[in-house]
Amino acid sequence: MIDFVFKGKSLLFIVCLSFLWGVTKAPAHGQVNEKPNVLLVLVDDLGYHDLGITGSEFYETPHIDRLGKQSFRFVQGYASSRVCSPSRAGLMTGVTPAVHGITDWIGAPEGEAWRNYGRHTQLLPPVYNHSLPAHLLTLPEAMKANGYETFFAGKWHLGGAGSYPEDHGFDTNVGGYEGGSPKGGYFAPYDNPKLSQGPNGENLSIRLAKETATFIEQEHQKPFFAMLSFYAVHGPIQTTAEKWAKYRKKAEASGIADHGYAMERRLPIRQEQDNPVYGGLVETMDEAVGIVMEALEAQGLDDNTIVIFTSDHGGVASGDNFSTSNLPLRGGKGYQWEGGLRVPFFIKVPGTSGGNIKTPASNIDFLPTLMELTGGGQSGMKAVEGLSLVPAMEGKKMKSRDFYWHYPHYGNQGGDPSAIIRSGDWKLIYYWENKQSELYNLSTDPYEQQNVAASKGKMVKKLTQKLLAYLESHQANYPYPDPGYDASKEAEVLTQARTARLKRLEEERDNMLMPGWQPNADWWGSKVTRD
Repeated sequence: MIDFVFKGKSLLFIVCLSFLWGVTKAPAHGQVNEKPNVLLVLVDDLGYHDLGITGSEFYETPHIDRLGKQSFRFVQGYASSRVCSPSRAGLMTGVTPAVHGITDWIGAPEGEAWRNYGRHTQLLPPVYNHSLPAHLLTLPEAMKANGYETFFAGKWHLGGAGSYPEDHGFDTNVGGYEGGSPKGGYFAPYDNPKLSQGPNGENLSIRLAKETATFIEQEHQKPFFAMLSFYAVHGPIQTTAEKWAKYRKKAEASGIADHGYAMERRLPIRQEQDNPVYGGLVETMDEAVGIVMEALEAQGLDDNTIVIFTSDHGGVASGDNFSTSNLPLRGGKGYQWEGGLRVPFFIKVPGTSGGNIKTPASNIDFLPTLMELTGGGQSGMKAVEGLSLVPAMEGKKMKSRDFYWHYPHYGNQGGDPSAIIRSGDWKLIYYWENKQSELYNLSTDPYEQQNVAASKGKMVKKLTQKLLAYLESHQANYPYPDPGYDASKEAEVLTQARTARLKRLEEERDNMLMPGWQPNADWWGSKVTRD
């Protein structure tokens, strides 16, 4: 289950030795902590295969690749939802969307308002929580109770006034508010009420990294928990002319496929990693990660800091900006298949060399994992569903458990309202439209090409009962039939997606890969005259 195995010592023992070494080393500014610092880097919309270390031959991510090589890499690491707000809430609270109640991205329409999207679907989506529930313990609150100074920079998207980062345990908040995308784009001037204005043309990812680095460089009387939550690589995807040209040439050199899309059930889905704008956006985000990691090293804190790197869900292959391909994983952001749920999932622990771990894990596990690694107590942790991943990192067998996902909505990207259970190697997807299921054995069919539900009736029944019982026990919200549903109108929408929309996407891809292409005169503000 694990490529790297400890020889005779527990992970916690090795971690403690490294922390004592860090105290002896006396990091910058006289900081002397008995507990490790923690840096959590969360990328928005980054796909599992969007990094060099996870298989991309197109995107260049040397800084993250280096971090990954030093980390425990959970190759079956999952987000707790296929879209952003529910997954982020899961990471923060250690419970699934069925429990915390944020089942869609905050701002998505509910009930009859869904009709305004013109999708003409059979079901209407339910009401969901629009802010992080105050009664749930959050990761920063747990870290504060454990004696930590807490810092947040970047995307929040877990509620408005009264439910900002500073309302849920962060001492400092730079750039986090209710907005889910970089309003104003990736180049200053920004339109962010929680971020002071930068010089015209400044890059948002670099700015957030520098804010985090500045925090790291300050004198700290306590160990710190810093969370860098990028708005990248969420749409609108933007880059500079130079980076676009670099990746356009790279795509051309490797041979541009004659088509870039295929049809999924409801929308076209990208098949090729050859988007030069997205390539530039990913590279800049990687450079930003490098800035923060270099700050840790310069301050002598890299040997006394746990680093977590992950994404909030799969890459955007369909809908939004059709940015990337998650192949060979099926689907992407918003979808019920592995491409929507599997994410990069790295944990760097001082004093260890890491390695690949095949044990399935979820971002709801970060809270209990960090509590164990930092010597935190169990106060307020009874409601947490996640498990500490320390045993897996020690090469031990984890406690057997099932994984649950609940998304009773239609995704912007073409996903269907469904609930999911993974039990061992079996994954069952239960669809709310027709109450039918898909069943996959991920050990033999990791790319979900063979639905074996018809031949595995007993397993379908068993897993369906467990899944529905779990949802019922937490009083989960459910979609409901639209009394105004018109099947002929839905058919028109699907036909349009297979014809005009697919053709338009292919034309846009071709244009973006043509020499001389430009989105506008100043490349989204990256070429504006500096103040």
